Parts: sequence; C-alpha cells; structure tokens
Amino acid sequence: MSHARTRTRWRLSLTAATLLAASFLVPAPVTAAPAAPAPAVAEDAATDYAITVDPKTAGARIDDTMYGVFFEDINRAADGGLYAELVQNRSFEYTQADHASYTPLTSWAATGTARTVDDAGRLNARNRTYLALDGGSSVTNSGYNTGIAVERGKVYDFSVWARAEGASALTVTLRDADGALAEARRVTARGGWTKYTARLTATRTSAGGRLTVAADGPAALDMISLIPRDTYKGHGLRTDLARRIAALDPAFVRFPGGCLVNTGSMEGYDEASGWERRRAYQWKDTIGPVEQRATNANFWGYNQSYGLGYYEYFQFSEDIGAMPLPVVPALVTGCGQNQAVDDDALLKRHIQDTLDLIEFANGPVTSEWGAKRARMGHPKPFRLTHLAVGNEENLPNEFLERFKRFRTAIGAKHPDVTVISNSGPDDAGATFDTAWRLNREADVDMVDEHYYNSPQWFLQNNDRYDSYDRNGPKVFLGEYASQGNTFRNALSEAAFMTGLERNADIVKLASYAPLLANEDYVQWRPDLIWFNNHASWNSANYEVQKLFMRNVGDRVVPSSATATPSVSGPIAGAVGLSTWATGAAYDDVRVTGADGTPLFADDFSGDASRWTHTGGGSWSVQDGQYVQSDEAAENTMVSAGDPAWHDYDLHVKATKKAGKEGFLVAFGVKDTGNYYWWNLGGWNNTQSAVEQAVDGGKSTLLSKAGSIETGRAYDIDIKVRGRQVTLFLDGQEWGSFTDDKPAEPFRQVVTEDARTGDLIVKVVNAQAAEARTAIDLGGAKVRPRAEVTTLAAAPDAVNTETDTAVAPVTSTFSAVAKKFTYTFPANSVTFLRIKKG
Repeated sequence: MSHARTRTRWRLSLTAATLLAASFLVPAPVTAAPAAPAPAVAEDAATDYAITVDPKTAGARIDDTMYGVFFEDINRAADGGLYAELVQNRSFEYTQADHASYTPLTSWAATGTARTVDDAGRLNARNRTYLALDGGSSVTNSGYNTGIAVERGKVYDFSVWARAEGASALTVTLRDADGALAEARRVTARGGWTKYTARLTATRTSAGGRLTVAADGPAALDMISLIPRDTYKGHGLRTDLARRIAALDPAFVRFPGGCLVNTGSMEGYDEASGWERRRAYQWKDTIGPVEQRATNANFWGYNQSYGLGYYEYFQFSEDIGAMPLPVVPALVTGCGQNQAVDDDALLKRHIQDTLDLIEFANGPVTSEWGAKRARMGHPKPFRLTHLAVGNEENLPNEFLERFKRFRTAIGAKHPDVTVISNSGPDDAGATFDTAWRLNREADVDMVDEHYYNSPQWFLQNNDRYDSYDRNGPKVFLGEYASQGNTFRNALSEAAFMTGLERNADIVKLASYAPLLANEDYVQWRPDLIWFNNHASWNSANYEVQKLFMRNVGDRVVPSSATATPSVSGPIAGAVGLSTWATGAAYDDVRVTGADGTPLFADDFSGDASRWTHTGGGSWSVQDGQYVQSDEAAENTMVSAGDPAWHDYDLHVKATKKAGKEGFLVAFGVKDTGNYYWWNLGGWNNTQSAVEQAVDGGKSTLLSKAGSIETGRAYDIDIKVRGRQVTLFLDGQEWGSFTDDKPAEPFRQVVTEDARTGDLIVKVVNAQAAEARTAIDLGGAKVRPRAEVTTLAAAPDAVNTETDTAVAPVTSTFSAVAKKFTYTFPANSVTFLRIKKG
C-alpha cells in the first residue's frame, strides 16, 4: 500500500486530459440495474459504435494467474477482520507505540484490583505483558466495533493462559446490555502457566457482546481468546469474509503488504531488550504457536497480533486455490520513509530469512523449515513459485543494488522461483523512470507497479501497456484502484481492465487494492470488501473484479471499436492558494490575460474579501500577506476569480513559514473537486508536481524531485494557453505539459475460453447514454443464444450493508449471428458469452 502525506494518495500520471462531455463526469440520474440487457435491433438500424472481431488472428495468451487479490493489514483487515479472534488486545500488549491513546488495558474494563505487569513472571519472552487479578476482580473485553458479535446456536471456543500460586476459579461470561448471551463457564487455574479452555454456545444473536473473566482468588492471565468454532475450512479465519474472497476465484494472494513490509526497523527480536515496537514485517515473527508470536505496531496506526501470520496466509491461499505470493523487505524503507539501511550483516540475515521462507513453503519435512511447517500441521509443501522483494521504494538505485543480491541468492538455491522487483509508488515520474531503466538493465523477470488514480485517469489510460517493450520485464500490477467505491469508479476500472487483458503478454498479474475495510477503522479508501463485526458486503468495484476474474478466458481475440467523439476546449477556471500540513504566506497575486489585460490583482494591503474559503485551515491577512497558519490542516484551499477565465498568466509570491511540506498554487479552478494545482514541496517536502483533480480524484500530470526552503520567498508563474501549461519557478522554466488526452468511455476486449470454446465479448459503456453497437464477429460460426451478465447502475450508486445497488444481472440473448447489433445499457459493464457453432 502506498503512503504519502495523506491517507488517500492521489497523484499518479504523466498526462490527464480534457473533461469528457459525456455525463460520466457530470451524470444525469440513472435508474438501478435493469432486469435484462436492452434488446437487439435490426442489423441495418443506426448504431452508435461498431465492434469488429478478428478470430483468425491469434492474440496474446492469458496466463492462469492473471487476476488475484492483495491482502494488507490496513483498515483492521486482520485483527477485527479476516482473523476470527473476537477479543481485542487479548495479550495486553497495546502501547503508545501502536497509537497515542493505547494502554495495555485498551478495550478492557476492570472491576476490583487489576493491573498489567511486565516482569520475569511473563508467559514467555515474546509475550511480555500479562494481567494480574486479585480475588473478587474481573476484566471485561469490548471486542471490535459495537462489541463481540455472536449468533444464536453457534459455538465459541474460549481459552486463557493462567497462573495461580494456589487455586483460583475463573468464571467466564458473555453478556450484552439485555443480559446473558451464553451459559457461564468456570475453570480453575492452578500452578504455573497453563492453557485453559471452555465452550460457550450463544443463546441469542447479538452484535454488542462483552466477554468477562472474573477470578475468586489471585491469578495471572494472558492470551484471553474467544474464537468461533465455525471458521473458514476450520483454519481460524472469519467465514463470511473468506467466502467473499474465495468467490472472486483469485489466482493468487499477494501478502502481507504493502507498507507493512518495508516500514519501521529492519531488526528482529532481541532476548535482552524485547521487541522493537515499530519493526518491518518479518515472517519468522508470525509462525509457531500463537501465544509465542509477538505483536507489532502496525504502520497504519494500531496493533497487529500476528495471529494471522505466514502459515495462515499460505494455508488460506491453498484453501481458495490461489498461488501464494509473499513480499519481503529489501532493507530500503518506503511509504514516505525513504531510507536505505546500510548494514551488510543485516542484509545477509534478511536474504537468509528469505531463503528460509522458501524452504518453509516448499521444503521437505526433512529440512529445518519444512519440518517446522509440518509441525504446524502441513507436511505437504505450499508450492511457492513467485516472491516479491521490496515495496514502493523511492530510492531505485539503492533498492536495485539490494534486490540483485536477493535474486542471486534465491536463483542459486531455488531457480524455479520468480523474483519480482518494483517501480516505486507511482505510475510515472523520475523514480518510476529510473526504476524501470534499472530493472531493464538488470534483466528483471517482473516488475510490480502501483497506482491509485482518478476515474478520469483510468478512462484515459486504457492504452498504457500498448507501448511497453515486449522483450522487457513483465508487469505485475500489484496495487491499483480509482479513488472511490461508487459505480463510477468501478466502471472506470472495468474500462482499464480491458486494456490489461488486451496486453496480457505484458501484464501477467493484477490485483485491486486494498482488499478489506472495517467500516469503523478506516485508514484508506477505496476498498474492495467492507465489513463490521457482524456483516460484510461487496463494493461495486468488487462486482467488476469478480466479473472479470470469473470470465478471464485463455487467449485474447483481437478486436477494435469505434471511438467516442471527444470534446475539448481551453483549460478554464479561477485561481487558488492552498497548503498541506504546512504554514505559508502568499503575496502579490496577479492574473493577466494572454494579451496583457489585467484580470485580478491582490497585494493584501487590505482585507481578503475577494477570496472564497473552500478548504480547512486558518487564513488571515498579516503584514500585507495572506497567511495560512494551521500546520496540521490539509487542503486549505482559498480561491478567487472567474471560473470562465482561460488563456491567462498567474503570478504568486509564496513563502513557507513552518511545517512538513511547501505550498500549493491552483489554476483552472472550477469548484472544490475540479481544479489543477502546482504542489511545490509535497510528499514530505521531497518532490513537486502538478496534479489534476476531477470530481475530487487526483492524478499527477508532471513531477520532479525537490524541496522548498522555509522562510524563502519564491516567485511562481503559471502560463495557461489553450490546454498547454508552462510553469516557472523564480523566473526559470520548471516544466510544461499539454492536457489533451481523451477519456474514452466505451471500451471492449474479446477473449476465448479454451475449455468451452466460448467467445467472451466484454464491453464497458461508462456514459449516461445507451450504446447501440454493431458487432462483427469476423465470420466466426456461433450459436444464436448467448449468456449475458450485466452490471448497470447509477454512477453514484454505492453498495452498503443494507442496500446492494450494484449487483450482476444474468440473462440470455438469442439474436447472436456473425453480424448482429446489441444495445449496451448506459453506465454498464456487459459480458456476452457466445458459444461457437
């Protein structure tokens, strides 16, 4: 997962383009999905589009691994999510290293005398903190979300590790505000640390349960657990979430991250000092008995227990028939940290850890790590074939130097394992270009690309991989998504996915990200599957992913379609000023027309009444400058001028006063969600970029490395001519771009299913008008009846716990011929499975 100055990182592209006149961007009201696709019309009727298929020409072969899922412990995806444990902070290991508000008793309420202890009497060296109760005391756990969720008639397994010098009876109860949820259970603790268990059967369904453990005598407790007996295939994962993932039929599972992989200390466990509380994810921490696995500060601001660890990831991949694809750290930190660890001994240890990981996955039971796997219950190998080294590093030279050492060591012992590199956190820019050059020079097999962009970007970049070097490294699109969970977002992703399939000779693996989000613990949006403690639901994006994953095909059948006429015009809009986690001062704002006509000027010698405050922050006129003084506020936009302005020159003098970044100067401002801005000193003051916002989603048009000095006044000039923009910093040209790439709302790809012989015609119509389309199958002999799956909804439709606005509708179409006409509904994704005759 990418991380930058904001939780929702939007900044990725070399070009973005004109606003599409089609109502994809400004939608007209559209009703919910139709019961069936629009009927065919006569072959000679007028059509909006034409699709021509060439079945005689062999297209790219599509690998069985084309689509998968990416799991990262973000948005409480593991604890409180896929991992079925119902007790939060079960081992009393929460600390301020996880979150400023955390204590060892977070999510616990105590009565009587209860205290947490970290001393030599602990359960084990990795599980350092335990709870001491005096007689008559108790502790109650509140679980996640609204509480502990149970279902009537279901069995829940309770366990606790306890120690008592004499004998202490422990009474276990499960209740909500209305009373008991299960019959109370009683266990008696005696002597040293021992695991005690009990079974609770829910007598009522509730989402607000509380688990209480009361002691009638002094006792020490640790690892208090409550897990449903019914987990996915009996392997400890929450059934509904696991089933939703399995229903996608993913070909691979990428894990464990994301930013978890390469952020924090690269060191491991030290017996003397205990665990480094902010360390990168290291797989050996996460296997073996759960009570011997340490917890860790999660990069996303909470604690992770590692109850869901590498063994469980491998097991889950096997359970759903997917290829496991782990990611290991390369000793170059990413996600905004941007440091290369210069410690050869530590690097060698991590390389050996990676070799041990492959042995743990694939080794025989006679090997050291294969034997550990067998002791955990899986003597058969997990058949690991792909492994990624590193994640989104912004230091490509340092990363590739270390990557090659990993690859050499892995290749020497495991030549059948594909080792995957990466290209940084963006789809374009200096880091991306350097990383790809180095990857090509090193003859890397596969490169992991990541980007999160606006729907507009995805509609503009269907052809992204058309021009990639067919003889260079292959692409693993490990993380991508448009910026939202509306059907509009899903449509844009569907349009982009037709380009992924068309380029299946280059793009070998692709996974939407992130996978899971607990609605009450969200660090990142959008997400594929949403849930709380008692329910889960599919996003609109999920329905698109599922449709593509379950109808991939084995080979691309070349096809082409007529384009949608694009509408262009000059970049037009007002001007604006903003900051991001920074205090800044602005002065001498001037806007003049291309002919020199003055349009606007403000030297802030008076008030700021001509400026409209549309963002956050604290703005005021101070000493003849317009100052934003809130160093914590993000996107503090103020704007002035006429949204109809075009072909103008903007001058601003800007000074950073304090804070993490630099300043932002906007142009082409239409409203709060549609504008351009020049972001100087963004990304923790490491680079500058021009970003375009369309309906709130941002994409980067141009970027360069560089920082902004505090206290220095910069002269900023922006020249807008038509759709070309030139930018000047202190009188020197900084860069320019032309924003003229159309966003195509009508996209298609055709594939063939080798097993059934079906032609699968996949069409995306991301606009508010239906698309009457003439389809020429190139002489292919086909049966007249086709199976149709349609996703159609209002562009702003969102699936929720109680409302499934976006869902597939299946039907049949009985007028298929070598040439036929089909009307694709407005705002729709349609798959036609056509059987050969």
